[in-house]
Amino acid sequence: MSSTNNIYSQNLDKHTANYAPLSPLTFLERTANVYPDRVSIIHGEKQFTWSETYKRCRQLASALTKRGIGEGDTVAVMGNNTPETYETHFGVPMTGAVLNTLNIRLDAEAIGFMLNHAEAKIVLTDREFSDTTKKAVEISGRDIIVIDIDDSLAEGGELIGEKDYEAFIAEGDPNFEWSMPADEWNAISLNYTSGTTGNPKGVVYHHRGAYLNAMSNVVGWNMNHHPVYLWTLPMFHCNGWCFAWTLAAIAGTSICCRKVNAKAIFDAIHDHKATHFCGAPIVLNMVLGATEEEKKPFDHKVSVMTAAAPPPASTLENMQKQGFDVIHVYGLTETYGPATSCAWNPEWNDLPIEEQTAKKGRQGVRYHVLQDLAIMDPDSMEKTPFDNDTMGEVMFQGNIVMKGYLKNPTATEEAFKGGYFHSGDLGVMQEDGYIKLKDRSKDIIISGGENISSIEVEDTLNGHDAVFAAAVVAKADDKWGEIPCAFIELIPGKEDTVTEAEIIEFCRSKLARFKCPKEVHFVELPKTSTGKIQKFVLRDKMREE
Repeated sequence: MSSTNNIYSQNLDKHTANYAPLSPLTFLERTANVYPDRVSIIHGEKQFTWSETYKRCRQLASALTKRGIGEGDTVAVMGNNTPETYETHFGVPMTGAVLNTLNIRLDAEAIGFMLNHAEAKIVLTDREFSDTTKKAVEISGRDIIVIDIDDSLAEGGELIGEKDYEAFIAEGDPNFEWSMPADEWNAISLNYTSGTTGNPKGVVYHHRGAYLNAMSNVVGWNMNHHPVYLWTLPMFHCNGWCFAWTLAAIAGTSICCRKVNAKAIFDAIHDHKATHFCGAPIVLNMVLGATEEEKKPFDHKVSVMTAAAPPPASTLENMQKQGFDVIHVYGLTETYGPATSCAWNPEWNDLPIEEQTAKKGRQGVRYHVLQDLAIMDPDSMEKTPFDNDTMGEVMFQGNIVMKGYLKNPTATEEAFKGGYFHSGDLGVMQEDGYIKLKDRSKDIIISGGENISSIEVEDTLNGHDAVFAAAVVAKADDKWGEIPCAFIELIPGKEDTVTEAEIIEFCRSKLARFKCPKEVHFVELPKTSTGKIQKFVLRDKMREE
């Protein structure tokens, strides 16, 4: 039937009365009006209410507009977890511009590339990172306005900008009349991938995806209104997994955390009654490794969202025993952060703790706003059976997949081949429809024709009571082609309690012999600022030997 004969398309058009583009900017406006006096952010001795945060964001937007910032411009932020970085998530897109939160751990060359590639016009920089920012601006070769974030809790650094953030937003109007995006497909933020090989790629988010994933965080994590959220996760990482916008939607309180360690986490839980925090498994290990002096008692539920590599079953079990309710999520920069979660079935509460932790270690099912999640053959694009055995590539489809890579149509086309986003991760679909990662495609070790999942070996190693974290990579071998080689970071104080032979024997007691590491190196593992182990550094080390 022709659409012209569809009675539901006749004189039923979009109007401003019945349609508005989706944007997380509306969350801030609503919460400032409904809960104006509730605390929005706490940072050291500083404290703001939601009405004050809204005012400051509008001032920022106004000040940026006066500098000529508008739709399609890029405003970069080299910021830590502070109120200023939080405010940029609203103040920048209020102008129509795109927010580029930079990874504060990267070197000047990488940051300089990003500033130039994104054509940044303004960069807001925390004084602690002034040296890197100054060099990066020079490397970029661009005429960039620099504004300092002069945080009193910063360690060192200098003021290198035209003025500091407070003076800059003082130029703005607290009643600035900002506008919603004309199209929800408009870009809201730019996040660069790590760039372990070649230059990093710029991942572009749109207002619609940011809105939807922010809300999906609420539903997927079963968050109530007014949570107290501890920022252990960097705000620069996928815009804090969209939690910068989530907290505005449910009028939560942000507890800023510049330096993530066990003491800071327990202090926030005890002093501010923090109810939620996110982080990689390395953050969980910090909690479990806390000294008695660092620990503080708490008597309320603390929910933890963890991602990156699958947490070892022992980590999940020990967190649960200490009063932390852990949910495992999975995603990539290209999917706005978390796009799957290990949704919990109540009947699983009756299972033995070992079986519970095994289920929690899975990557789970799609987020509520993700259209499709599949394990597929990347060549035929056929979905694998639900047999917990047939390996394929994890694929995503829907509204929380990026717009694409900035100025890189070839990479964008390759990533979206066949109508799905190709993650590069390998996994299996289990009988109940939950996915389980097996490895990155580049991390599968092929030894004597047998595929070895480095994740499986790492999970076994992490079960040893002296192991803090482990990484397994391939090493070239004349006989087997490749052999698994383990790099282990031991728990402080246990450095002299275990040997290479003991570790190998421990693995042999739990794994098939061909899967066990043939070499073990005790090292401090190289990690990104978000706690992910940098396997490429270890692979490079193996190639050099």
